[in-house]
Amino acid sequence: MPAADGGTAVRSFRALYLVWALAFAITACTPGVIRHEAGEAELATPAASFDAAGRLSARHGAEAFSASFRWHHSVGHDELEFASPLGQTVAMLSGDAQGVKLQRADGRVLTAEDWGALTELGLGWRLPVDGLAYWIQGTPRSGGPFSAETGEDGRVVVLRQDGWAIVYLAYAPDENAVSRPSRMTLSYPDVELRLVVDSWR
Repeated sequence: MPAADGGTAVRSFRALYLVWALAFAITACTPGVIRHEAGEAELATPAASFDAAGRLSARHGAEAFSASFRWHHSVGHDELEFASPLGQTVAMLSGDAQGVKLQRADGRVLTAEDWGALTELGLGWRLPVDGLAYWIQGTPRSGGPFSAETGEDGRVVVLRQDGWAIVYLAYAPDENAVSRPSRMTLSYPDVELRLVVDSWR
């Protein structure tokens, strides 16, 4: 009987050790990351308006393009300007709740009721401008379910919403020393965006 009890104790100790080792290994693979389900994360409050400038690259299937951008966002209104690497304006997007339009470099103008319909006409796929106004700030779109992963410092590192996965690669202070996302990737089936924000105002 004592031998049997000793064997049971050893087996129990080994089982506990394996559980502890597995838990440690999982934690070591994702240091400082806290996962949140919809609505659980206490993320930063998005600014009602901002001016951001930077660079982006986009891939849709076999198609790809790169451009610099300037984005003025205010309550209910957006203006986005895309330019080529040589500084030539490629397209201007502007709009509000009453309608949106896209003006191309060749002078052609496309109009639609919302950003999804407009960008599908102009790009062949839907650019989620409404959601992007929040995601570029490191916060989820208001009123929609989401999941998020935050680091030990509380800043979001992964955000998932509306079928998009946004991974935040770096943060940098803006002119008011507020930490803002500076590099991120946004993925959707068959679409990938890479954003670098050079300046925030």
